[in-house]
Amino acid sequence: MLRLRNDQWLQIVGHSLDCLPEEACGLLGGRPDGTVELFRPCANVDRSARTYAIDGLDVLRFERELEGRSEALEVLGVVHSHTHTDAYPSPTDVDRAALLGDWHFLIVSLRHPEPVARSYRIVGGEIVEEPIVVGQA
Repeated sequence: MLRLRNDQWLQIVGHSLDCLPEEACGLLGGRPDGTVELFRPCANVDRSARTYAIDGLDVLRFERELEGRSEALEVLGVVHSHTHTDAYPSPTDVDRAALLGDWHFLIVSLRHPEPVARSYRIVGGEIVEEPIVVGQA
């Protein structure tokens, strides 16, 4: 399960819309139980409407930022948008997930007028959807 605050949800959707026509991307930091404490928007180094990539230095900086906090936080996963397709992992998403481990993969679809988000765990090529809870802090 992935837990987001309302303000984080709005940041994620806003970043996704701001990056159009390209896919947006970012990182989620938080607690091992799936509670998100930080959303970090990142540049899509692919500069593409069909794929995304986050610069490895952005990931490293985010990991260090999380380690420097007084509470034990970790990188929970990645956010990215699909500009023309549903919020379901593409074959490219599944291939890239194999490099990242047991992360949460939050996908925001901008295919329809209202953004739709779904979250997945992708381990060993197996795609498992998980609930997203959006609420107050």
